[in-house]
Order: sequence, then structure tokens, then C-alpha cells
Amino acid sequence: MTAILGISAFYHDSAAALVVDGEIVAAAQEERFTRKKHDSSFPKNAVDFCLHEAGITAKQLDYVGFYDKPLAKFERLIETYLAFAPQGYFSFRQALPLWLKQKLHIPTEIQQAIPEYRRRIVFLDHHQSHAASAFFPSPFEEAAILTLDGVGEWSTTCIGHGRGNKLSLTHEIRFPHSLGLLYSAFTQYTGFRVNSGEYKLMGLAPYGEPRYQDLILDYLLDLKPDGSLQMDMSYFNYCQGLTMTNSKFHRLFGGKPRLPDSPITQREMDLAASIQSVSEKVMLRSATHAHRLTGSKNLVLAGGVALNCVGNGRILREGPFDKIWIQPAAGDAGGALGTALFIWNQLLEKPRRLDESDSQHGSFLGPEYSQSTIRSVLDKQHAVYHEYGSHDLLCEEVATAIASGAVVGWFQGRMEFGPRALGARSILGDARNPHMQSEMNLKIKFRESFRPFAPMVLQEFVNQYFEMQADEESPYMQIVAPVKKEHRLPARSAIPAVTHVDYSARLQTIDRHRNPLMHKLLTCFHQQTGCPAMINTSFNVRSEPIVCTPMDAYRCFLMTEMDTLVIDKYVLHKVEQPKAADTTERERYLKRFEQD
Repeated sequence: MTAILGISAFYHDSAAALVVDGEIVAAAQEERFTRKKHDSSFPKNAVDFCLHEAGITAKQLDYVGFYDKPLAKFERLIETYLAFAPQGYFSFRQALPLWLKQKLHIPTEIQQAIPEYRRRIVFLDHHQSHAASAFFPSPFEEAAILTLDGVGEWSTTCIGHGRGNKLSLTHEIRFPHSLGLLYSAFTQYTGFRVNSGEYKLMGLAPYGEPRYQDLILDYLLDLKPDGSLQMDMSYFNYCQGLTMTNSKFHRLFGGKPRLPDSPITQREMDLAASIQSVSEKVMLRSATHAHRLTGSKNLVLAGGVALNCVGNGRILREGPFDKIWIQPAAGDAGGALGTALFIWNQLLEKPRRLDESDSQHGSFLGPEYSQSTIRSVLDKQHAVYHEYGSHDLLCEEVATAIASGAVVGWFQGRMEFGPRALGARSILGDARNPHMQSEMNLKIKFRESFRPFAPMVLQEFVNQYFEMQADEESPYMQIVAPVKKEHRLPARSAIPAVTHVDYSARLQTIDRHRNPLMHKLLTCFHQQTGCPAMINTSFNVRSEPIVCTPMDAYRCFLMTEMDTLVIDKYVLHKVEQPKAADTTERERYLKRFEQD
């Protein structure tokens, strides 16, 4: 037996992943255990979970790998400071103590956190770990590789090729020129938080017009036909300061950044539309260039920019590839998995496990809880619940509740790895209800009303409702596709709660292989309503990580206006519970979590 632990930590979204004899056994983000969103601390809880899931101890680990090279990152920090000195002194002074105390001493950090492990620690290049997370779990024997993010050590975009159990990265764009950092600059400028608010900016884009696109292309960056770019750094502050943009940037776009709690105006909507349009151009050109370089009919993607599902959809529809596959945990968390897979496949030269769908197991790689554990939690809370003897009866009951307008918390099996809820820790609703989007945003999620919800749709109906081919999948909610014209209505579409203002939807396809229980539930809903789609959003509230434990789920259920909670085969109705949260309790609950 060969057991390999991959770790990502100390920047954002720390995670651990365990691969045993080439099989992905477990993976989870640290935030799910600590309840601190985007937790960057060493993933001790995630490591302990992975070892427990495999039934091994740290002594039985053969390798531990880290997802980037700290010394190379520190070199970038020093060189960047010297290039901008003395401007960057304050930023450098703030960063240096953390580097000297922790980030330059990763082996010591790992040995202190996992004292039983005394063997070799392998350090990968950041984009190498991204590339490995994209290629090795994919269903492709060979594929072009495209990784895009803010920055690793020096690389910000990489193109390469994978075949069998080997990959190589051959082309790169280097810091400070970065599509990810450019997008984050507009995220901060429009009043959202970097490394978490990019989703909001993407969701806001369809409400605007790309009026600033020419300004971006004329002044901020020189974009080449191959997708490479050079940014005019005189408009940016991230190399030498604590903000992304400077006064020159603000003058170009007509004003200071929006304050986080101030109203969103048409200007922010147009800025969002503009940077989204530019980003899609860069992504599409980069993918096309990867095709020219490799000649492959397949493409795999990872890195934080690969979470831009609108851009992914354009690559799928307009790009030169027959098929694409995107790592579900495309950001830094996925680097932990990529590191473990790279060690097994490329460093140890072991045979690669190739699956015709993929080897990610639906990304259901986190903790699960037994019926007895769940029942014990509910009994301790004096919860009122109904137990269903079969999944058939359970799905019929829940489908009926959703069709009747109920909002349902759905907690089943192993927790998802990655930022998306994929049907294990989800909140479900009726996509046909025109009021459901605003109601769920304001009363359940406690977030901005403009935020779109995603549909989950039975795979066998995807091409009937969306502009996709019958065999095209989006099992990890990584593709945005237009709703077909025959389903469009003046009030968006026949499924308005999951249709954005531009008639698009970030969809998840449900198949029997990856998630048989959710497929059964959707089938019941389709039989009752004639609609094969419903809302799927993450089981959490604003600024809270997705729930992990039954207690997390029960607490979230009480603190929101969710109607029904389904945990395993237990169904709880809000009106039957002995205690519901009042406004004060709800405010206290929300204040536990850091704002986005």
C-alpha cells in the first residue's frame, strides 16, 4: 500500500487530500471543520479526517506533498519589493513577519502538525499541482492543459499537455501580468472582497453592458491573439500596496471604489460586464492557443479562473475542443489533490487510474455520518422528525414538498470537495417558481437579491432545456449555458428561478452513476411536475462555509426560513420543531462568520 497526503495551506482555502494506491480516498477543505470561511491555517482537521477515512495513521503515510514552493514565492516577494522600493515598504513590512515565522518553514509546520510523520516532504510548483488536479482525475488518456489563477510562485497562466501518467507545462505568463489578478482588481473596485467576491462580480455581469471593455483593452492590458497579455502596472497597486488599484485606475473609470455596504449602481454592473467580457476573450484565446500547441481534442482546466463558469461555457461552445473537463475544486484547495496525484503518477511512475466518466467520484470525498449518529444529534436537540424506510418513499415525499413551494435543506452521504454544493449539502427549491430566487436569497441565504441560483437537471434532459449536446455533461456545476429559445419567456423562462437575466444558467447535470439518490429525487420531481430541473444552492448562509456535520445543518435550518430539513432518511418540518430562532438569535448566528 502506498498512501500519499497532499496539503495546501497558508494562503486561502487550505485543504488536505489522500490518495492510496492511486485511488482518491478523501479530500476536504479546512473551513468546513473550523467554520471559518476560506480558512488558510494548516488543515489539521482535514488531515485527521483523511487519515480516519482511510483507516490509517500518519505513520503509515509514504509521502506528504505541499502544493507550491515557498522559497520561490518568497523570491518573488523580495524581487517585487526591490523593483518598487521604497513604495512597497509598508506592504513588505506587514508580509515579512508571517514569512519568517511560518511560510518559510513548511517542513517544520508539517512536522509539528503531524508529528508521527518523519519521511520525505515533496514540494510541487503551484501550477504543476493545478495541472495535476485537472489532468489525472479527468476521463482523458491525453489532453491539453490550461491553468489560470492569480499567481503561484511566478506563473499566472500555464499551458501544457498530459498523456497517460505524465504531464508537462511548456508555456507560461508570469507575474505581475495575470488574468486572475486583473479580475480581482475589478472585484475590489466594485466593492467586493478579493478571493471570495469574484462570484458576485460574475453574477452581476449580466445586469450590465460592457461599456468599459475598450478602456480595459486600450489602457490596462495588451492582449495578444494567443491569449497572452501584458498589463500596464501604473494602474495597479497590488505589487507595492495593500489594495489592488490606485488613483490612476480610479480616474480612468470615473471615481473611487464602491464602498462594500453602499448600493450597487449601473456603473458597477457595467464594470462587471466589461471585465467579464474581457476575461472570456482571454480564456477563449488561451484555450485556442493550447489546442494549436498540442493538437489535442480534449482540454482540462484548473486554477481559480477556471471557476469562471461563463468563460468555461464559451470554451465548450466556441472553442476547438471536442470535450473539456474542469477540476471541481479548481482553486487552491484542489492543489492538495493535484499534489498527491502528481506524486503517485509522475514521480513514482505508477499506473494511472482512468475512468470513462472521471475518477473524482462525483467529488463526494468529504465526511459522512451514520444513521445512528444523525439520530443521536437530533434527539439531543429534541428535534421532531419523521423516518422513512426507503429512498423511494423519501424522494416521493420531498419531491411533493418542493413542488408545493417548500425550501428544503438536503444533507446526504459524503460532503462535496470544492466550492460547489453538488447534491450532498444542498438547499433545494422549485425552479418554476418566479418568486423563489429573491425569496431564497433574502430569507434563506441572507445575501444580495441579484445573485443567481443554479439548476440541477437530469442528464437525459439537458439538451432539451439548454443549448448543449445530449452527451455533454456538467456534473460539477462548472458550465454556464443558454436556456433554449423554446423555453424562454418575457419573465425569463419556464424555469425562471434558475435563469439569469441574459437567459443563461450555471447548470449541474445529474446522472445515476455519480449521484443515484439525487437522480431518484429529480426523477420523482419530474414525474410529478413535468419539469426535470430544480434549484440547487449550497447549504449555508452568507459568509458561512457549507455545512459539514448534522449539527451544522440543523442549526442552519433553525436560523433561516427553510421549510424542511432532510438528513439521511429523517425529515424535519420547521412548523413541528419545538424551537425556532428569533431575530436576535439569527443576527448573532450571522455575526459568527466573517463578512464576504
